Amino acid sequence: MRLSEKTTTKKRYFHLTEENLKENPSMCKYGAPSLDARQEMVVPEVPKLGKEAALKAIKEWGQPISKITHLVFCTSSGVDMPGADYQLTKLLRLNPSVNRYMIYKQNSYAGGTALRIAKDLAENNAGARVLVVCSEIVAMFFHGPSENHLDILKSQALFADGAASVIVGANLDTSIEHPLFELVWASQAIVPNTEGASVGYLREMGVTFHLSETLPYVIGSNIKNSMATTFSSIGDGISDWNSLFYVVHPGLGTILEQIQENLGLKEDKLKASWHVLSEYGNMLGPSVLFVLDEMRKKSKEEGKKTTGDGLEWGVLFGFGSGLTVETVVLHSVPIITPPFGCASS
Repeated sequence: MRLSEKTTTKKRYFHLTEENLKENPSMCKYGAPSLDARQEMVVPEVPKLGKEAALKAIKEWGQPISKITHLVFCTSSGVDMPGADYQLTKLLRLNPSVNRYMIYKQNSYAGGTALRIAKDLAENNAGARVLVVCSEIVAMFFHGPSENHLDILKSQALFADGAASVIVGANLDTSIEHPLFELVWASQAIVPNTEGASVGYLREMGVTFHLSETLPYVIGSNIKNSMATTFSSIGDGISDWNSLFYVVHPGLGTILEQIQENLGLKEDKLKASWHVLSEYGNMLGPSVLFVLDEMRKKSKEEGKKTTGDGLEWGVLFGFGSGLTVETVVLHSVPIITPPFGCASS
């Protein structure tokens, strides 16, 4: 299965303007009922932000929008029926018979979940072209400070709005469709006895999200086992973790540090994740797709031979509540550079 095109759209706290907060003062008081105001804010805007990313991906893909057979939409922002998948179908004017899959409240591992589902759909439905859209507007997670819940401040500093979109298919028409990465293997796993490391609650005050101080160390202490299990499952004897490229969810800087330390990675191995964290923050599900986009762009800019920082094999990790880990083994593709002297207008 090949991931064909990938585009991202990001807006830092798109709706959390001073004007909007003045109109909804309950959002600024910790614990005050404000779910209705938050829902009214995010429900119509999440699919609109997703549309921006989807249109960019479709344009780069080069095929007619009528070729889209499946839609996988994921968000942790807002819940209505019909959902954001239905609204995006109307916004994009997709075929009414498109097969839709709506993923709610999977938070930071949702990007990996969406890719795993899209991979299965593409490989098991002849001619399928799966549009994946992850879109987040984190007004649902914003809260005023509380002396009794200082961990909430960590979320305020990290979370940001963003949307990303990819198109996934098998047996591509390479005269038109130009793959960026191959999705070779994908799995989901729960790390035992870690449920309290990352939790979120939907209540009248919105969503409260709590990150344990032990979370980076839980991930770090389990990452080597995850890598060994992954590459033994696909029958590959890779043990030099520096021979791979990495697409890691940029949830916290300390998580990236722990992964680097426990795998013995060189300083530049997680540079794409560090870039996304510093420039965009934690956008939950879209984040790993932003990292994929950053890697393929930088690989081309730096004259690398493949989309994976010049390397052949890589791995994508998404981490979230549970503690749940999404893992995708990636195979890069050669970067095709037009002949010198070509131009377009």
